[in-house]
Amino acid sequence: MSGDDPKTLVSTEWLGNHLKDPDLRILDASWYLPDAGRDAKAEYDAAHIPGARFFDIDEISDQRSDLPHMAPPPEKFISRMRAMGVGDGHQVVIYDGAGLFSAARVWWTFRLMGKTDVAVLDGGLPKWLAEERSTEDMPPVLRDRHITVSRQANLVKDVTQVAAAAKLGDYEIIDARSAPRFRGEEAEPRPGLRAGHIPNSRNVPFRALLNADGTMLPPDALAKVFADSGVDLSKPAITTCGSGVTAAILSLAMERMGKRDHALYDGSWAEWGMYGDLKVATG
Repeated sequence: MSGDDPKTLVSTEWLGNHLKDPDLRILDASWYLPDAGRDAKAEYDAAHIPGARFFDIDEISDQRSDLPHMAPPPEKFISRMRAMGVGDGHQVVIYDGAGLFSAARVWWTFRLMGKTDVAVLDGGLPKWLAEERSTEDMPPVLRDRHITVSRQANLVKDVTQVAAAAKLGDYEIIDARSAPRFRGEEAEPRPGLRAGHIPNSRNVPFRALLNADGTMLPPDALAKVFADSGVDLSKPAITTCGSGVTAAILSLAMERMGKRDHALYDGSWAEWGMYGDLKVATG
């Protein structure tokens, strides 16, 4: 599969052509690590793609959990999307200010809720701006829209399931963090976490799946990156990372490749690295 696909990835040209579609909903899902020194909401307020709504990854989450931005309960997702005027019958396009980063996490969240007419903007806001396409600073007029969800439990894994998979080897566990973090040579950005990776996991740093301009590699090239990293694509996959954000880039890439049997470890290293009774591998 290549080119635009409204269920995975669309180009800036595609979005430009569909900007006025009445059933299009655009979401700015920008999110940054604290050390980036960027304020996603302030940047949205200053300039966003026309009609875009701001999706706050930290707020639209399960705040009963001590872990960062865990997937929201369906009822919270429903209430937030209704208030944002995002509902049934809409084609959703998600972008972020980094290129292709946190938007994939929100794409996965919609998938988790059973919504499939949802795509990430390839290259994100940086590519949109580089092409001198229009932005605005006015918030869109929001009207409530009914939304139905059906949580797809097969798309998410918890720590117990991942620990079993690491032991049994029946899944490929694929880590999107940088190679130095994966090997345990570099400290984690979140304090209090051990360094290293889940035993028997493979490392596919998410940047290896992207071109220099932040767009995603074509499906054949994506498959080669996974294979060259030792991933057996015939096995079902579990994606993981630091806190469940960039893992979704791996999930999006596999969906682009036509691989459907993948799930995301929502707690990721923020959870695994915290518990001393879970084994950690290095090197």
